Parts: sequence; C-alpha cells; structure tokens
Amino acid sequence: MLQQTKVDTVRPYYLRWMARFPDILTLASATEAEILKEWEGLGYYARARNMRKAARVILEKFGGEFPRRLEDIRSLPGIGAYTAAAIASIAFGLDEPVIDGNIRRVLARVKNIRSPLGSPIAELDILSAARDLLPGGQAGDFNQAMMDLGATICIPRQPRCDECPVQRFCAAYGTGSQSDLPVIPPKPNVPRIEVIAAVIHRGEEVLIARRPSSGLLGGMWEFPGGKVEPGETDVEALAREIREELGMEVGVGVKLGSYKHAYTHFRVTLRAYHCSVASGEPRALEASEIRWASITQLGTFPMGKLDRMISSTLMENYGNF
Repeated sequence: MLQQTKVDTVRPYYLRWMARFPDILTLASATEAEILKEWEGLGYYARARNMRKAARVILEKFGGEFPRRLEDIRSLPGIGAYTAAAIASIAFGLDEPVIDGNIRRVLARVKNIRSPLGSPIAELDILSAARDLLPGGQAGDFNQAMMDLGATICIPRQPRCDECPVQRFCAAYGTGSQSDLPVIPPKPNVPRIEVIAAVIHRGEEVLIARRPSSGLLGGMWEFPGGKVEPGETDVEALAREIREELGMEVGVGVKLGSYKHAYTHFRVTLRAYHCSVASGEPRALEASEIRWASITQLGTFPMGKLDRMISSTLMENYGNF
C-alpha cells in the first residue's frame, strides 16, 4: 500500500484491509470485486489484484506460509526488487539492501553520486554503496533507518544537515553540494487527455461496465465512454464510443458534470453526459461485463476516481433527473 502512496493516506485503508482480510487464506478466497472495493481510492489497482494472486500462490506452492528465501519472495506476483528486499530484511532478517526514493537521495549525497537518477550507472553505484554500508545481521533496522533519514532529514529541498547523524560521512556536505544532489533527469511533458462518459438511463437505473482485469483500472466498474479524438465534438465522440463498446445508439442529453484527475503519467479531463437509449440492446463488446445498476447502489461497485466522482454526483442528485 505504501508504494506510490503516503503513510497518512494509507493508514485507514490498511486498518480496514486487515480487518477484512486478516490472513492469507481470507485474501486468497476473496473475489476480485471485494478486494478492489476495499482498495478503492488508493489507485494502482494492479497492486491489489497482485496481492490476491500472491496469496493464492502462497497457498498452492508454499503451503500457506509466506516464503522466506529472497528468490521465492521475488517469484510472487507483484513483488519486485524493492518490496522483496524490504520483506526479506525487515520480516526475516536477511542481509538485503532496500533501495527506494529516499535511500537513493541519501546515498547520492553521502557517496557523491553524480549520474542522473534512473540511469544504469547511477543505479549500479547506489546499489553498490548500499551493499557496502549494510551492517551484517542488522539489515532490517538499517534499511528502515535509511528510509527515515531520507524522509525526515535528508529531504529533497533544503536538507536539514545540521541535524543529520551522518553529516561527517557525507561527501556532498563536505563540498557544500548537497542541494545539487541527486541529479534529477528532466521530466517529460505530461499529456492531457480529453475523455467523455455516457450516463445511460433506464428508469431509475444506469448502465455501467466492468473493465477487463488487465491494464489500467483493471476490474473496476465505469461509465462507458472514451477518448475524444481530434476534430470530434463530445456528442460525436460519445456516439462513436458507445457504438464501439456496446453496439447501440444513444441520445445525448445535458452535461452532468466535468471532472479532472491526475494519473502518474497523464492528466485527464472527463465530461459526463446524461444519455438515453435510442436503439439497440447493449452488449459487452469491449468490457468484461455490463450491468444496469440502481443509482442508489452505485456505491457498492468498485470504481476509479473519476467514475466515483460521477456516481457521487448521481447519488447526491438522485430524484432530480
């Protein structure tokens, strides 16, 4: 949960998750919809799906007990080098260095590493430095201390060097270059995407679709729609998207609202419109499942941030449509 998410945000999710899925067996037995609903709002939903997959692998391959060897931990779905090293060192005392954003910054300053972060040379130098500094038998405490040092003292801007316990070992501090390190490569321009969504009404119900399990927001429910292509009006884009996704025609009514959300690599502006069935019956041509759902029940379906905003607008204004 802490990958890509702040501690203060995670805390209530973690407590709810552990109450709902207290052990490997409970998590492995849960449905995808159940885990996605508990995870809703944290983003990066592949993390939740991979946790469920990993729980099932642990049951089938490791007898229900979390593996203790690094290579076995790495074999679990969703666990990469960083998470595997953190589990191995903190949970099982193995001498494995953890490399996260905070630790990269600390080591770049302490060891005067001037290659841009993310480059192969920088990654090798940082890993080598972490291994050299790692105290045998104390990897768990060391890794956590390094994370905390980067999070509280060796911060990105205006590092608190006067309070730093490793000041006398820091090459950057010795040369006064701590504010110049680490070297951050320039960020690419963030694409901005225009998206439309159809709130298709049938009496007191609206049509929602479940995305395929793989890919962005996999397994989440959404209001059908998609990207507005260059030169298209919203009405034209909606008609095309609904035809492609559902094999039906809709009448486009008034706009329900406009919503914005920032993903890691792009920004989205979504405009949602009330729609009615003009002709045809909806078919799941691209979604894994479609369903007519009561507006009052929309809160029970796991949704991404933008679709949750739409459903909240609908629920708040229920009876006014």
